[in-house]
Amino acid sequence: MKIPLLDLRRQYKSMKKEIDVATQKVIDDQDFVLGDAVRGLEIKIAQYCGTKHAVGVASGTDALILALKAMGVGEGDEVITSPFTFFATAEAVSLAGAKPVFVDIDPKTYNIDPSLIEKAITASTKAIIPVHLYGQAADMDPIKKIARKHNLLILEDNAQSIGATYKGNRAGSLGDIASLSFFPSKNLGGFGEGGMVVTNNSSFAEAVRLLRVHGSSKRYIHSVIGTNSRLHNLQAAVLLVKLGHLDKWLDLRRKDAGYYDANLKALPIVLPFVPEYNVHTYYMYVIRASQAQEGLLRHLTDSGIESRVYYPIPLHLQECYKFLGYKEGDLPESEKASRETLALPIFPEMTQIEKDYVISKVKSFFER
Repeated sequence: MKIPLLDLRRQYKSMKKEIDVATQKVIDDQDFVLGDAVRGLEIKIAQYCGTKHAVGVASGTDALILALKAMGVGEGDEVITSPFTFFATAEAVSLAGAKPVFVDIDPKTYNIDPSLIEKAITASTKAIIPVHLYGQAADMDPIKKIARKHNLLILEDNAQSIGATYKGNRAGSLGDIASLSFFPSKNLGGFGEGGMVVTNNSSFAEAVRLLRVHGSSKRYIHSVIGTNSRLHNLQAAVLLVKLGHLDKWLDLRRKDAGYYDANLKALPIVLPFVPEYNVHTYYMYVIRASQAQEGLLRHLTDSGIESRVYYPIPLHLQECYKFLGYKEGDLPESEKASRETLALPIFPEMTQIEKDYVISKVKSFFER
């Protein structure tokens, strides 16, 4: 049996007619750039996330970069974030002209550890980027308290956790501004690249709108140096259809995660930890064990099950960031997690037979 980490073909087949109708309308109208579908998606995403504004951009990485620029982050500034995340989080800080400063993670949630943030603050610190990793929010109340105390801005990297809630509030509405990614593999994914910035700050929203169209609010008149980062109308049409199914998909992911939990809890592995104040969306179902990335990964692959390591080299140890001066051992929880974590297949269209097969193969590895 072959089981992928996720199966986008099945997802498309489940709503093919809806998507085909929506995309054909864009084609018939020849309405491709910042058209009706983009405007409609911006309204609905803002409502979904619980923010006043949403601005569609070309990718999740651009959402981070433009959000940072909208906040005024630039040369000479420092931005505190997690080293245990996809590269784009730190890359955006660098591309905005600032310096990433890495703080270790909570070993249970894999999100940034709020208790370690304050000691990393300097006179140059301008912002904090908490990453809502794997589908659940970082512990935001202590992060916001630190930000208020030191007059810092908060950019939520919400690429992986749309729909997650923290103490009843949606991820993306918890800081000053937030980024979303619509990369195809995300819980709300398009048919290519796409992203969005959400915020309650009208000035930040207007800045992003200006930056995404070459810094121009009137054709051929440029008030700032921006870039070309417009969400495609075809992508927005697809995402509008998928958004209507998102909550159902998240419920299925939570149900499947619960099934995994119940059937794997007796094994010598660490299952996903969800604090009582969080509602997880299970963008990934990540287990942890000393043998996860060696024997177990190989065993699952040999059994036809796709599993994956997120993230094998934490950002502070990436070659391109050698100049920052970090060395192995500086952020031990991130380094340990990079060696011990493994994502198992989880997606809404997964069958009972497939889930049972994954469970049986994980069990058979530990029972050998």
